[in-house]
Order: sequence, then C-alpha cells, then structure tokens
Amino acid sequence: MRKKTISIEKITPAKEQSQKLRLAQDFHLLSLLQFVAPSIVMMLFMGFYTIGDTAMVSRFIHTNALSAVNIVCPVINLIVGLGTMVATGGSAIIARKMGSGNEKEACRNLTLLILTGILLGILLAVVGIFFLDHIIRGLGASRLLYPYCRDYLFVLLLFTPASMLQVLFQTLLITAGHPGYGMLLSVSAGIANLLLDYLFMVPLDMGIAGSALGTGIGYLLPAGFGLVFFIRTKGTLRFCRPLWDFGVIRESCLNGSSEMVSQAASAVTTFLFNRVMMKHLGENGVAAITILIYSQFLLTTLYIGFSMGAAPIISYNYGSGNRPRLRKVLRLCLAFLSVASVLLFVLSFTCASGLVGIFCPRESDVYKIALDGFSIFSFSFLLCGFNIFTSAVFTALSNGKTSALLSFLRTFGFITAGLIVLPWFLGIPGVWLAVPLAEAATLVIALICLSKEKAFLLFTSG
Repeated sequence: MRKKTISIEKITPAKEQSQKLRLAQDFHLLSLLQFVAPSIVMMLFMGFYTIGDTAMVSRFIHTNALSAVNIVCPVINLIVGLGTMVATGGSAIIARKMGSGNEKEACRNLTLLILTGILLGILLAVVGIFFLDHIIRGLGASRLLYPYCRDYLFVLLLFTPASMLQVLFQTLLITAGHPGYGMLLSVSAGIANLLLDYLFMVPLDMGIAGSALGTGIGYLLPAGFGLVFFIRTKGTLRFCRPLWDFGVIRESCLNGSSEMVSQAASAVTTFLFNRVMMKHLGENGVAAITILIYSQFLLTTLYIGFSMGAAPIISYNYGSGNRPRLRKVLRLCLAFLSVASVLLFVLSFTCASGLVGIFCPRESDVYKIALDGFSIFSFSFLLCGFNIFTSAVFTALSNGKTSALLSFLRTFGFITAGLIVLPWFLGIPGVWLAVPLAEAATLVIALICLSKEKAFLLFTSG
C-alpha cells in the first residue's frame, strides 16, 4: 500500500492527493474523532435547530401547530429519504472509485447524482402541490389541524429541490474530504432558519407558514454553496460533463436503499404513532409524541453524524483493499459507540424534564404525557447507536440489501408490530415501549447478519 501511495503522489496534483490522503490515513481514536467531528457537530446542530424550530412553533403559535408539523412529517421523511438514498449510495460508489484511483469517473458520477437530485426535487414539488389536499387528508389531519397542515406543507414543498441538494451536499462534501465545510453550511443554515422563523412568526405574524418559509430559505444556503464549491474547486471531486449512466443511478439507489427504507419507515411509523395517540389522547397526545420524536432525533444525531463521517473512510479502505486498516477503523468505531451509548442514555434519562419543558409549559397536559413517555423511551438510546452504525457499515461496503433489511426492521417492522400489539395490553405505555423493544430486536438481527456476512471477519480477524 505504501508503494502504491507514493506512485500516486508522483502523478497527482498536491491538492487532489491531500483529499485522498485524509481518507487513506492510518486512523487512531483521536484522529478518527477529529475527522468525524464536523459531521457530528453538523448533525447535532441540525438536531438543535430542529428542536428550536418546532419549539418556536409550539410556543409562539400553539401546540396544535406542533401537532400539525408531525402530521405532515411523513412527506418530509419521504423527501429526505430520497435525497439521503441517492447521497449515501452514491457517496459509497464515488469513494470506492477514488480508492481504486478512478478519479475521472468519480467526478462524472458526482455530477450525475447532483442533476438527478435536482430533477427528483422538482418532480416531488409538482406532484406534492398538485395532490396537497388529498395528502393532508390521507395523513389523518383533524378538522382542527387541517389549516395548519396545509399552510405549512404548501410552502415547504416549494423548496423541495433545495432540500434535496442540501442532503446531497452534506454527504458529498465529506466524501470530497471537506467535512468542515459541511458543518459550516449546516450551522449557517440552522442559524438563518431560527432567525427567519422568529422574524416571520413573531414580528411579521405569518403563523406556521412563516416557519415553513424560514426553513425553506435555510435550505437554499447549503444548496447554493454546494453548487459553487463543486464548480470552483480544484480538488479531486468536482463538476464535469456527466455521462447519463442509469446503471450508476440504479446502483446508488439500491446501495442507499437502507436510508430510504429508514425514512419511509419513519414516515409510516410517524403516521401510526399519530393515529394511535389521536385515538387515545386527541391532539394533546399527538403533540406529546411529536416532542418525543423530535427529541429522539436530537439525541440520535450523535450516532448519525458519527456514522456519516466514518462511512467514507470505510468505503475508501474497502475500495483500496486495505483490510487491516479497515478492521482497525471498525474497532475504533465500536469502542466509541459503546461509551457514547451509556452516556447518552444517562443524559436522556436525567434531562428529560428540561427537554420536554422547551416545548410546552410544565403544568400542561402535553408536558405530563410526554414526560411519562420519556421514562420508557430513554432505554432505546442504549442500543440504537449500534444499529445505526451497523446499517451504515453495510452501506459503505456496498451491501445495500443487508443495510436496508436492518433499517426496515428497526424503523418499521418491529415498531409497527409493537404499535399494533402492545397498546392492546398496556395502553399508552405500550406506545412508548414499542421503540426500545424494536431496537433490542434489531440488535439481535444485526449480530446475526454480521456473523453470516464477510463483514464479520472485518471485526474479528487478525
């Protein structure tokens, strides 16, 4: 491997080579954390500004508006899922080709995937706006929540192409060896989102449509910067004349299907959560489950960001055939996740009251319902990090089928079974228990998959 690296250095420009060397370096725990830190910070900040966004909706408008955001959340899940599918699946292909020294084809694939994302975003926006009323009714909005849902979703759909590009660039900037840029983009977009949300909702009194407008404008910042970056950069990955290779698009979608499955499953389970809580506790129940879902997103961003940052390293070393270095990286990742899972569980268990209190007054019924749920829900954070990372590993190794299976079981299969069965016997506590039990069952399946696949050898051999 050293001889191969030296020969590449002699024929490759210094700026291009430095990008590859960031992925090819011999990582230790500290250097690994330094590399993935921007991705973690980026995702954590996304979690914080998502919490801030929804908390302002709840505080400045009404908890019914918060419920409406969760009612239309499945549509947002679908958009993000499609973008993430193309981004993660395509990133694995691009990183693998970079690792094998095929930079020109990697650039063509990059350009093709960005164009695909733009066209897909336009298509989703047109279809969504045309069927807007049917979608909202199908999602189960009550007469009270319907106006909030329509105002919010209509505005957000207008920015679907920018939303797709944001998701794509967040992943591809990491693959390009510039995770720090992705972090700065997310932080800037998040700050702009929060400031604009406040401006549109409070001084300008635009209601929930103002929140959607602030979010949409926030999408435009990373989308515009990403386009400029890949046009002007002189690094290895940059825009060039694409070749319309539908095989690459197909492989990207298949390889990233686990992320799409995860988001689509989240959309369905969010719908099921809303229906169950609406049936038992009405709009207050929907608001409470919204608080838990968004709090879960905040706390799992650590795992998502870590997996996102580590995935290109795994793909690069897999593509270059450096198995010893690949095993080392995977073991470092597991060590970090073990410590982080315990710390996050303790944090979620002890800080639940303060977190729920961000959304609603402590004397409200919504607060009491959500706090009761957190005492059970918190146990899921002991296990979900391993499940998220294992799915990301299979994607990075171009084993999209296994990754999709794990994501499907974790975010849909087991949760759906729990929501159907547990409330019959336990009532509302069964709703909260569905997620921890789903994580436990998924972990068992993940271990079985690792033991049967060649990936298991990466963790255990020499």
